[in-house]
Amino acid sequence: MSNTDNGNVSLTLGDDGVATISFYHPAQNSLPAGLLKELSEMITFAGIDSKSRVILLKSHGDRTFCAGASFDELLQIKDKQAGAEFFSGFANVINACRKSPKIIIARIQGKAVGGGVGLAAAADYCLATEAAAIKLSELAIGIGPFVISPAVIRKIGLPAFSQLTIRAVDFQSAQWAQEKGLYNEVYADIPALDEAVLSLTQKLASYHPEALVGLKQILWEGTANWDQLLLDRAAISGELVLSEFTQQALNSFLKK
Repeated sequence: MSNTDNGNVSLTLGDDGVATISFYHPAQNSLPAGLLKELSEMITFAGIDSKSRVILLKSHGDRTFCAGASFDELLQIKDKQAGAEFFSGFANVINACRKSPKIIIARIQGKAVGGGVGLAAAADYCLATEAAAIKLSELAIGIGPFVISPAVIRKIGLPAFSQLTIRAVDFQSAQWAQEKGLYNEVYADIPALDEAVLSLTQKLASYHPEALVGLKQILWEGTANWDQLLLDRAAISGELVLSEFTQQALNSFLKK
């Protein structure tokens, strides 16, 4: 467990081989740079740990899964380099998921916004509740979902991504996310979700490890260029966040 003033990330490994990575932030499980760094490191560590068979990605609480980028931290960015470094945190998490040899299951218990949608898309399989609506709100604050777009488009396709992006202030339901391919299974409530997550992760952990590694490679075919691609996208977002438009939008949002 790593504790900071800005939340925490934890990794536990069960006797069944399920490595559970859980993150928390008091602002609706948003992700400042420090948590993004720890998250990517723990995903990488769980992936190379010979005792782990499958990775479960989850967040604390019973409401929001992840609110995406920390707006407070976005307002502190003062130059292009700092902006690129912040958004590269999301790039590093997505690439850690992509390159992990272990299958990653995401437990989405509540709403996912912005980078939270990117986290769900970076997982190999998502189980969610009916309360797990999704939104890509980046355009509304003057930036775009550039870093996470390859992962999201890979899951839901360009037409659905366009709708999600252009309807920047509108939530799409968990059922919509399932129909488009982001969520694989949707449950009525958290107890039903947790029962399904436990059953699935334990089954996966009992399968042949080399077969799971081979499946993981197939699932991510065609993404070998993402190391550079996502960093390039981070630079775009890092520049846009410095604009007067975005700074005003962020301040207005935080004053609500």
